[in-house]
Amino acid sequence: MKLNLEIAVTLLLTLAISVFHITSAEDPYKFFNWNVTYGDIYPLGVRQTGILINGQFPGPDIHSVTNDNLIINVFNSLDEPFLLSWNGIQQRRNSFEDGVFGTTCPIPPGKNFTYILQVKDQIGSFYYFPSLAFHKAAGGFGGIRILSRPRIPVPFPDPSGDYTVLIGDWYKSNHTTLKAHLDRGKKLPIPDGILINGRGPNGLSFNVEQGKTYRLRISNVGLQHSLNFRIQNHKMKLVEVEGTHTLQTTYSSLDVHVGQSYSVLVTADQPSQDYYIVVSTRFSAKILTTTGVLRYSNSAGPVSGPPPGGPTIQVDWSLNQARSIRTNLTASGPRPNPQGSYHYGLINTTKTIILSSSPGQVNGKQRYAINSVSYISPDTPLKLADYFKISGVFRVGSISDRPTGGGIYLDTSVLQADYRSFIEIVFQNNENIVQSYHLDGYSFFVVGMDGGQWTTSSRNNYNLRDAVSRCTTQVYPYSWTAIYIALDNVGMWNLRTEFWARQYLGQQFYLRVYTASTSIRDEFPIPKNARLCGRASGRHTRPL
Repeated sequence: MKLNLEIAVTLLLTLAISVFHITSAEDPYKFFNWNVTYGDIYPLGVRQTGILINGQFPGPDIHSVTNDNLIINVFNSLDEPFLLSWNGIQQRRNSFEDGVFGTTCPIPPGKNFTYILQVKDQIGSFYYFPSLAFHKAAGGFGGIRILSRPRIPVPFPDPSGDYTVLIGDWYKSNHTTLKAHLDRGKKLPIPDGILINGRGPNGLSFNVEQGKTYRLRISNVGLQHSLNFRIQNHKMKLVEVEGTHTLQTTYSSLDVHVGQSYSVLVTADQPSQDYYIVVSTRFSAKILTTTGVLRYSNSAGPVSGPPPGGPTIQVDWSLNQARSIRTNLTASGPRPNPQGSYHYGLINTTKTIILSSSPGQVNGKQRYAINSVSYISPDTPLKLADYFKISGVFRVGSISDRPTGGGIYLDTSVLQADYRSFIEIVFQNNENIVQSYHLDGYSFFVVGMDGGQWTTSSRNNYNLRDAVSRCTTQVYPYSWTAIYIALDNVGMWNLRTEFWARQYLGQQFYLRVYTASTSIRDEFPIPKNARLCGRASGRHTRPL
């Protein structure tokens, strides 16, 4: 009863907030009430503690349309602080709502917080996840889909069905055990298996009708492994990557690196029976595999034959596939103009940032770093410290924009870049693993990737015409990936590895996109309902 009363009060407050929130009056509002709890789950056949949203594992999908305002009231019924973040949602002018500790105060146990998000000028397939502690290893994640507005043409016919497919590696151990292992300075063992929508081997099926075409929105919500996705005897036509309509290339299998999202069309054009859906790890010493079922409505029989094999450790195969994923320049984006009308290849970059990761020991414990700095969280979210001008929480320039070559050290790393600048970031990977990097608040153009060391002459082979725009990119072993970004979104934005143990142990930093302007055209004020914590406690957000 107490929970229901608090939700009712929150809804009234939310309606008041929405009246004053700076959004366009004609953009619709959608309301969600979520209760986050622990619960027993058995994804790999053994009981473990999962994080449920409204009793569901994975959590409920968010269905929205471009420019919708999403009012998501999250009640934390756990016994520890909790936050949700929104992978790929750009939070235009509003990094306060990003849901990572650098921007947002955690929701205390027994309390709630109402996120006020707008999916401004976005379409596509994304997901949400819990960002604190090691909660992601317990669930709490779910799919986000943003449909185009009705009058905006989509470059393929409406599918007969639209499925969210959340794939990821998984441990049988509880998240608290895994976190304690990392806190002791140890590396995690390899995961125990792979899940598809929270289910283990043969635990999930998708129903189709012969002759019809379906959209699968595939996101790798796992903790470390790149995964290959394939369907027995069926081809997949790639149509969208993290908000960008792509050239409609057909693949028999697709590499989905950790943190990435893809939309494919699959036509049920085979004889009526059941077919294996297969997900397996890439670039791992031990290949983990799981299966689901594509079930025809008039199926004449169960799956037969061995599950189809896929690539395992072949880097060149994956690199060539990555290079084939390009923007569809004739498609409309969220607004009624072609995606290719923004000629990123004709703009001179104003700054180059080179980022390189490294593992190491600090005080006898395992840590990971970017440009030698292993990130440690301060006692106050960086964005709040910035807004309230609280000194001593962080310092700009606490991480170099080039690898230093020195040993790892701990700091609260913040790198500053100017609002409205157009920059190049090079991810240099000198390790023998596939890396995957994500930047909150942005989509960026993946202009190049190759083996070896990046040099200025590497630019000669950049794709300056139809590079895909996305928010998460892979970097192959002993290789580099280069991206271009137009810094048009003021705020404090998390740049992190999606290898979750490495993220937890320091392989991340914050990009402060700065302007001296205080105009709401550049950045919204702090939300009136923002929680205040750390050294920001006792301060005031703003009057109505």
